[in-house]
Amino acid sequence: MQYTDQLASRALMAATAMFAANFSVWTLYAVLGVSIGDQLGLSATEFGVLLAAPMLSGALLRFPLGLLVERFSAKKLIVLQMLLVVPILVLLPHIHSYRGYLLAGLWLGISGTSFVAGIRYISPWFEGRQQGTAMGIFGAGNAGAAITLALAPAIESWLGQDMIGPLYGAGLFAMAILFALWAPEETRYMRSRRRTDFDFHLRPLAELRVWRFGLYYYFVFGSFLALLLWLPQYYLNVYGVSTQKAMALTLLFVAVSSSVRALGGWFADRYGARAVNWSVFWTCLVCLFFLSYPPTSMTIHGVDRDVHLNIEVGIELFTLLILVIGIAQGFGRASVYKIVYDKYPQHMGSVGGAVATLGALGGFSLPVLFGMAQDIVGIHSAAFMLLYGVLAACMLVMYLTVQRERVQQRVTFARQHNFLLDD
Repeated sequence: MQYTDQLASRALMAATAMFAANFSVWTLYAVLGVSIGDQLGLSATEFGVLLAAPMLSGALLRFPLGLLVERFSAKKLIVLQMLLVVPILVLLPHIHSYRGYLLAGLWLGISGTSFVAGIRYISPWFEGRQQGTAMGIFGAGNAGAAITLALAPAIESWLGQDMIGPLYGAGLFAMAILFALWAPEETRYMRSRRRTDFDFHLRPLAELRVWRFGLYYYFVFGSFLALLLWLPQYYLNVYGVSTQKAMALTLLFVAVSSSVRALGGWFADRYGARAVNWSVFWTCLVCLFFLSYPPTSMTIHGVDRDVHLNIEVGIELFTLLILVIGIAQGFGRASVYKIVYDKYPQHMGSVGGAVATLGALGGFSLPVLFGMAQDIVGIHSAAFMLLYGVLAACMLVMYLTVQRERVQQRVTFARQHNFLLDD
């Protein structure tokens, strides 16, 4: 038993390091995108599409990989996934066109599938009462984005932008070798419990609550991705800070949001995932209301003189509200996968992959919508207006869905106990 616990701890550490490395690659355009946008003179919409390219392929590939890890070794698939990403990182310095960067971004998106394989890899090592904490620790690998926000600008400053891709490629290759050699393979007992028939794993996808969990994750993970990609240029354009300060403030958001994910998993284990989820949504809704308010100048015609008012969210208040949202999102990301495991412990690849796909689609769609909203409305805070509307719509849909499920459960219970008779 002690030996198995040691292997479980090693598996969790190896998977978390692997996920952090892949996440740092997946979010590389958060840094490179600023330079590329300036070089190519991109509009806000074009910039949003550029940022979203890795998110799109990472989202679309998550579900197929989720099915594959149910049938084949998650460890081997993780190693293969990392090796597939290395070539495009080496080729990045040779790309100079917008189309080329879009295609490269789609290739980089393969690194985004590491979450699904990692979740399936670690879940058999832990008991149900430990799953929230274990997946919270694994999910803290989101801090890989903080690594990129700190490391990529340093590489660019010391060695030039062309060295970022090759050095990241060398680092990911080293991580693939380290994971292959150090991460433990599934035990014989774990392999004996595998269900390799696809029909078994696809069956839960017909249930509405799977897609409700995906809707939860669309906001808590999708908006996290969108914000970490969007914030650097937002700080630059709205508050006129230096590139280094914009990256540092975005790094703070990512680091705080990622570091509390393990705590969010513990809260989900202790107090219930549903309670954590709704607390997260209400907290974010309040913060987004204030972030949506654009800078406003107002003149009030008084009795003796005009009163001039200037209302805006300063950089200090903006950063505080963003950090509160980041903390809430970190709790939410952990609680969603706790509830997924509670309901579908034998379907972490298929159901977990479907939920992760919807979440990553938020990372793809939201930056594009942010850019379109800004171009159409002409206000920087239009991105937060949009996000407020998205969250409000998600909460309404989720509330109505939960109510419908409760009614169905009561009707089923009544029929089983002869309170209602079928005609």
